[in-house]
Amino acid sequence: MQVNMKLAVLAAAVALAACGKKEEAAPPAAAPAAAPAPAPAQEVVVKIGHVGPTSGAIAHLGKDNENGARMAIEELNAAGLTIGGGKAKFELLAEDDAADPKQGTAAAQKLVDAKVNGVIGHLNSGTTIPASQLYNDAGIPQISPSATNPKYTRQGFAGAFRVVADDVHLGGTLGKYAIETLKAKNVAVIDDRTAYGQGVADEFEKGVKAAGGTVVGREFTNDKATDFNAILTTLKAKKPEVVFFGGMDAVAGPMLKQMKQLGIQAKFMGGDGICTSELPKLAGDGMSDEQVYCAEAGGVEGEQKAGMDKFREDFKAKFNADVQVYAPYVYDAVKVMANAMVTAGSADPKVYLPALKASSYNGVTGKIEFDEKGDIKNGALTLMTYKGGARTTIAVIR
Repeated sequence: MQVNMKLAVLAAAVALAACGKKEEAAPPAAAPAAAPAPAPAQEVVVKIGHVGPTSGAIAHLGKDNENGARMAIEELNAAGLTIGGGKAKFELLAEDDAADPKQGTAAAQKLVDAKVNGVIGHLNSGTTIPASQLYNDAGIPQISPSATNPKYTRQGFAGAFRVVADDVHLGGTLGKYAIETLKAKNVAVIDDRTAYGQGVADEFEKGVKAAGGTVVGREFTNDKATDFNAILTTLKAKKPEVVFFGGMDAVAGPMLKQMKQLGIQAKFMGGDGICTSELPKLAGDGMSDEQVYCAEAGGVEGEQKAGMDKFREDFKAKFNADVQVYAPYVYDAVKVMANAMVTAGSADPKVYLPALKASSYNGVTGKIEFDEKGDIKNGALTLMTYKGGARTTIAVIR
């Protein structure tokens, strides 16, 4: 019985031990790994600088240019372009140079410091040329939509381009037109001493002499002047049949008024700086029909005219303003630069520059291709006069 008791106690102990032991659960099966989410497309931010005089006497021209750039930037972003596999986001960095060379170089340095991918501008030759040195030193491509002084693209800068004809073509053609078409024998020349004004006046004078005409007087003023009585009185005594002014519309308008007051009956000629839709307002009653002849450094004809007409309509609808002169050229310059980036697969200036040099782009201003200097090939000129306070095209010539 004692043995049986021991066995019973032992059995009970074993049973109790068994009850206290917990059975470990098997580890759960590992869940299948989720497929990695596709990496979002890298956004490529492209900074395009634009510089023009959005303050001062020719602010209407600077704003016209800047609006052309804004229109192009908005369309590029809406198009959803990709550059090197990344979605491109274009940003416009707009600066005001007030048509002043010193302010122009300050604006250029600001864009260089912002590490823009390219620059469209400046409007005036006098600001474009000094600024181009800064862009060149920084390796930033620059396309001017309106600077016509030949020096700009003759400095040997690899990244300097323009999408309009230069003063050699523009001034020379106007000089020839004064003698051969307007039948003038004696002409007078005035310039505003800016790089643009003096440059186009020099080329006009060469064109007059080459066509057999005589320059009876050469006077100068400045780009902020409002009183021209002294120089106009001097020229009146020399009886010119044509007075040519190398400068901008803000000076040309008051000059026309004073010519009328002094009884000077001569035709008035100028380059693209006076060839604006604003000139009749600035000249007031000092301007009569077919008295003023000018040339825009660009132009389209034939089938291309429909594209330019549509641009002008779209521009008016968007900004409630007529195109002054160069908004379409700014618009095309932005598109040409962006197209080169897409072609090269990079917004890095040193990578897309070769593609920019090799551009062949059909824009609203016509076909854009560059020569070895960066000038547009086969650049056009549009000769114009004014009737009823509006510009009228005489001819597009190349």
